[in-house]
Amino acid sequence: MYGKVGIWTWTLDQQPASLVRDAAAEIEELGYGTLWFGEGFGRDTVSQAWLTLSATTRLKVAAGIANIAFRDPISMAAAERALNEAHPGRYLLGLGGHRVDDRPIQADGYSIPSPGRALATMTAYLTAMDAVPLNSPAPAVPPRRVLAALGPKMLALASERTLGAHPYFVPVEHTRRAREIMGPDAFLAVEQAVILDSDVTRAREAATQHVGFYATQAPHQVASLRRLGFDEADLTGPSRRLVDAIVAYGDAATIDERVREHFAAGADHVCLQVLTPGDALPLREWRELSYLNHQPHRLDADRRNF
Repeated sequence: MYGKVGIWTWTLDQQPASLVRDAAAEIEELGYGTLWFGEGFGRDTVSQAWLTLSATTRLKVAAGIANIAFRDPISMAAAERALNEAHPGRYLLGLGGHRVDDRPIQADGYSIPSPGRALATMTAYLTAMDAVPLNSPAPAVPPRRVLAALGPKMLALASERTLGAHPYFVPVEHTRRAREIMGPDAFLAVEQAVILDSDVTRAREAATQHVGFYATQAPHQVASLRRLGFDEADLTGPSRRLVDAIVAYGDAATIDERVREHFAAGADHVCLQVLTPGDALPLREWRELSYLNHQPHRLDADRRNF
């Protein structure tokens, strides 16, 4: 349903609406199953979804993730229903933005308020969304959600209350553990950062910058890495071991192998975040990697209605 391989990107935020539509249409033509995008201080997630859904006819569009600190459950539930009613079965709502503690996050000089402790806050948010009265046309296909789950408790909540989980910034070992925690039936859609560059030294430098940012600026990602056995030396470097675990860099065959490893570990869907300098759309890389959609990755994936 969501395809084996998708695209995950922040780069749509920096583009005018016309280019966002063109990019979504090309991603659809290239055969990718799902287009994922984050939510920061660019377009809000609902506007981005309307833009991309309206420019395509088959492509699934997924919030990866919609930040629960940015809107209350009433407005999120109303948007989820409207998007699914207008584009049946093509919108997947990913929810996240919870913290490892209740401190606000500073971003671009702005303090993002914390919605509270992770598990309790997300549980309450889901319950509140489910309770919102429906006073608009009902979607023909029931809306589906995933959670930006990393830790064991959030992964368990994802499997109990939603379609599944969308882990971000994780190695293959996390995919293996997530599948064990969630069981065989939950949907597991894993983000994988990639750099398509034949100059391995240059690619490794870019990968190190990417990992270094999250290792110093994202406490929830640090907590996840510590659970997986990465220590202070890995985080402060960041170490080659950590960089190689998080980012697949080099030629297309190297990236293909990482995708296969995620599927072997239990992923149902892998969405590729192509890392490139600046804000330009990575069109060349999306085109070159599109052949991954036609590879025989996980033989039972198509039989699971995902």
